[in-house]
Amino acid sequence: MINRKCLIAAILSLLPAERAKAQDTFEIQVYEYATVPRGRWDLETHFNYTFRGTRAMEATVAPSERQAHLTFELTRGITDLFEMAGYVVLAKRAGHGPDFVAVRLRPRVRAPDTWKLPVKLSLSLEAGFPRDLYETADVTLEVRPIIERQFGKWQIDLNPVLGRSIKGPGSGGGWDFEPGARLARSMNKAVDLSVEYYGAPGEVGHFLPGAEQVHQFFGGGDLQIGPDVVINMGLGFGLTDAGNRTVLKARVGWLF
Repeated sequence: MINRKCLIAAILSLLPAERAKAQDTFEIQVYEYATVPRGRWDLETHFNYTFRGTRAMEATVAPSERQAHLTFELTRGITDLFEMAGYVVLAKRAGHGPDFVAVRLRPRVRAPDTWKLPVKLSLSLEAGFPRDLYETADVTLEVRPIIERQFGKWQIDLNPVLGRSIKGPGSGGGWDFEPGARLARSMNKAVDLSVEYYGAPGEVGHFLPGAEQVHQFFGGGDLQIGPDVVINMGLGFGLTDAGNRTVLKARVGWLF
């Protein structure tokens, strides 16, 4: 049985380390609380396309405008409270062939219902191994607390994400703050409508000037097809030129 002291210790043991690039443009998702049930698999396919994005090289990183991103995420429910996921991340740039971008590994644990907390909690940790063309760091670490609360037909999910580089350029710096939030309303058993927010204001304690921060809003929703398949669609708009300005995102999840 996982207890509160173990969960807090796991979080604190990770808290001195930097991520070279803020704001994930491959897996654009606010995580919800639930983990994959024990003994089952979940395959998620993420597709994102940037209509308006960056147009110039940033160090070794290619411009994002007119990039298509494809990510395959396979998750296994190990116990009732713990899951393990692996990713393969791919991209297609205008005028270039498909590229292999990265592999990622992600364990996640959730708080048991017996704790009777006022909110639902889980914690995701993700290690990434990207190519220089898409991220300057050699190895990245993401710490993602997930906080969820239901209010009748409304649900809110908060992801106050911390990320950093742990090997390669940027590994001597601090943690980047990359918050995400989702407000959803259940319309019926099959359809949820939602508004999502993704931000990248900069390093904790040293936020960037407003014009250099990333703030994006996505409108969209989920369509449940039977008990085991869900389709998510969203169209996002950035408020500053620091990040991508117009992005289409889609996700298909299959539980088996």
